[in-house]
Amino acid sequence: MTNVLDKIVDYKILEIEQSKKKISWDELETQLPLASPVRSFVDQLHSANGMGVIAEVKKASPSAGIIREDFDPVEIAKIYEQNDASCISVLTDEHFFQGHLDFLKKIRKSVDIPLLRKDFILDRYQILEARVAGADCVLLIAECLKPEQLADLYSYSSELGMDTLIEIYEPENLQPVLDLSPCLMGINNRNLKTFVTDLDHSIQLSKRVPETTLLVSESGIRNREDVSRLTDAGIKAILVGETLMKSENIGDKLRELLGTESD
Repeated sequence: MTNVLDKIVDYKILEIEQSKKKISWDELETQLPLASPVRSFVDQLHSANGMGVIAEVKKASPSAGIIREDFDPVEIAKIYEQNDASCISVLTDEHFFQGHLDFLKKIRKSVDIPLLRKDFILDRYQILEARVAGADCVLLIAECLKPEQLADLYSYSSELGMDTLIEIYEPENLQPVLDLSPCLMGINNRNLKTFVTDLDHSIQLSKRVPETTLLVSESGIRNREDVSRLTDAGIKAILVGETLMKSENIGDKLRELLGTESD
């Protein structure tokens, strides 16, 4: 790892330690029985009529800066649900993406479709945080984790009844992920070291993923033509953030991607 991803991970390690000092593991665990019931993220994507869309609530990024000025996470989530998103991804990283775990907590109270905590997860503590906040699924990025760490975090997420979206970019990380026989896997079209996107990246890597794993193409999906290309490649789901966040009318853009625009 180098550049942006290295910087994020180094900062995240310090951030996790600070969080543990504010709320201990034991204290956080006592809140677990009060958490909202888990909803199946994977089943929701499988049940989509056509391409399953994970629509992302995302205010900013290191590459794009502020993506949406009029940012109301709850209202955005409601628009996603009203316009047939299968699931919602909520960015909770504060320092680099201007997200917050409170966004996920508030959204959980306002929509019925499953939620993903999207962050740079390096520690079981963050998964416990996610479940207490109401997340149904967590993101694990293979480029941030050693194979044994990935396996441990994947196992702990399952213990809490949650689904896991394991994301890769580098082809050499594919086999350690497939060794876990995951139900859900994401291929990021954005190189997290350079932040350059290439839609063909997930199309090529998808050929090496078994049909038993529901595959999600992430990043760089801008229009209906892109969605059609991915559909033709056998990809069943997409994660879309910036394209929706930059749109003047979020609902219209989502329907365009789904091919369900009003006549």
